[in-house]
Amino acid sequence: MIGLDTNVVVRYLAQDDPVQSPKATELIERRLRAENPGFVSIVAMAETAWVLERIYGLRGEELAAAIERMLQVDVLVLESEQEVFAAMIAVKQGLGSFADALIGALGAKVECSHTVTFDQQVRRIAAFRPV
Repeated sequence: MIGLDTNVVVRYLAQDDPVQSPKATELIERRLRAENPGFVSIVAMAETAWVLERIYGLRGEELAAAIERMLQVDVLVLESEQEVFAAMIAVKQGLGSFADALIGALGAKVECSHTVTFDQQVRRIAAFRPV
């Protein structure tokens, strides 16, 4: 397994750099294999979503589509894949940011009854409660 840094994932999804994007595509689409997949950590996923939102201006459906695309790539192993999927659905439904939804999903994974927050917006996600 080969770990993938955020910048490789972003270059693959954004296809915005004439040098780095083709290299990321070559790696992910041609060099990675089921027996030697690429690993995307939960930190790299959160960073990727942040970059796509803040730097590239993706919102809601667009961000959810990019994350869903990653979930569908057979040669990628995403850490906490079910929680990434749950966070993607929350984003698609307009319930909050990917990072917030991921925090709630990861808490639920380890059987937290809920996650407390001061953030008024995040409270739309079922896993959150006010402090």
